[in-house]
Amino acid sequence: MSNTISASLTQDRYWGALIYLFKNHPKLNSCFNTRFFDMSDETIKIQSLRRYAAPWSSSEKVMLNLALHLFNERNKFNLADLDSLDNNNKKLAFEAMRIRFRN
Repeated sequence: MSNTISASLTQDRYWGALIYLFKNHPKLNSCFNTRFFDMSDETIKIQSLRRYAAPWSSSEKVMLNLALHLFNERNKFNLADLDSLDNNNKKLAFEAMRIRFRN
């Protein structure tokens, strides 16, 4: 990512959860770039990202959908989809949820 991520974004619970998943999941990390993210404007090209992810596996799409949902609940997510994840991805998912829902 050539855009610098500000400390305020990483501390924000919405951005923080999304950034955590995009930094720690290999497939998400591969598209964590200025093509889809503008950190200075704090924007994400969600539709472009979804189109790009169309050929991904179902578990990779679950991780993307979770990241987008934790960022903004208008991006729908089915909690039952977590059943399809392996242990490593579940750990990432639960940590991201912890970041998003912390007090």
